[in-house]
Amino acid sequence: MLCQTAAAVALLFVELHGPTGQRLYVNTAEISTLREPIETSAHWAKGVRCVIIMTNGKFLAVAENCPAVRDKLTEHK
Repeated sequence: MLCQTAAAVALLFVELHGPTGQRLYVNTAEISTLREPIETSAHWAKGVRCVIIMTNGKFLAVAENCPAVRDKLTEHK
């Protein structure tokens, strides 16, 4: 008798938007932290309202504010 094991992997993505309106699909399992950009920093593009720090150490700058991002993340849990 042949025994097969199937593993299901669920990837949950949320749709966010970059500061110029481009769509970003972010894997919720890879998000480490959210923070608001520092006002005095010239590092972020105009329109960035939340910075997402990923588990690999990279940053995503999005147009949604951090409470809106948190809401989207809790909807997908």
